[in-house]
Amino acid sequence: MRMARYHVGTAGWSYEDWEGVVYPRDKGRGFHALPFLARFIDLVEVNSTFYRPAPAAMVRSWLEKIGPFPDFLLALKVHQAFTHLRSGFTSADVDALRAAADILRLRGRLAALLVQFPWSFRNTPENAAYLERLLGLFAGYPLAVEVRHASWDTPAFYDALREGRAAFCNIDQPLFDGSIAPSAVATAPDFAYVRLHGRNRADWFRAGAGRDARYDYLYARDELEDWIARIKALGSRGGKVYVVTNNHYRGQALANALQIRNMITGEKVDVPDLLLERYPALRDIVRAVKAGQRGLFEDGDGTDGRGGPA
Repeated sequence: MRMARYHVGTAGWSYEDWEGVVYPRDKGRGFHALPFLARFIDLVEVNSTFYRPAPAAMVRSWLEKIGPFPDFLLALKVHQAFTHLRSGFTSADVDALRAAADILRLRGRLAALLVQFPWSFRNTPENAAYLERLLGLFAGYPLAVEVRHASWDTPAFYDALREGRAAFCNIDQPLFDGSIAPSAVATAPDFAYVRLHGRNRADWFRAGAGRDARYDYLYARDELEDWIARIKALGSRGGKVYVVTNNHYRGQALANALQIRNMITGEKVDVPDLLLERYPALRDIVRAVKAGQRGLFEDGDGTDGRGGPA
């Protein structure tokens, strides 16, 4: 049986509120977020492709930045014209997304194309037919399909994804009447996909709530435990499991991604210093000793500061 390979990371990397929380304020020359994050996680969803195509030069620049990190992958979020507007896109738009995906795929860096539909996208005959058409447009690429409304929770829908070799995106979101619930459904032969959006119920549908307010949520460790069980269940099939945290505000996505990495394997992980200051609960998952250095929590008496050996 194939062993599962877990890739855990964040949705996006360019957020003003990550300055001084994830990224140092004084960055120095040549700083770029991607290689910085690649020291701690091994997957990032590219959000910018939801708003505009990624030129080839930009994609190659990403590849150059992550070159020293051979396990690091990128997922591309499909443009909103395909998922939210669902009209007006052209063959040139299709070709632009394929071209960006091809550059990554040729280098073995493409995780998936994320097809994220809004909560308002319900399971109707028209929408099911549209989804089938969209899967056909990008057939041959690793596709992950996210729907948020419970009307899609049907055997016929999952069978359609299997036929299209697309992964169902298992999500965590604030639960309202009609919201699709947490799950561990696998429909693609080679990979599974999970996205965690936070549980900020008060701001999710609040009029005037911006993106930051909507995704302002930090999962407690016990809230993640059920998801670890689901993630491992998906991994029991073998292949790859991609886990993405989208509760991005103030670096909470990275904090939870690092917790998830630790909870899947039990291994300690590295944490950016500033993030550790902001979220001291992460201390339990930090590597205690780095090669040739004292433990991060070692006191002068040679203990770890908690009564144990360093």
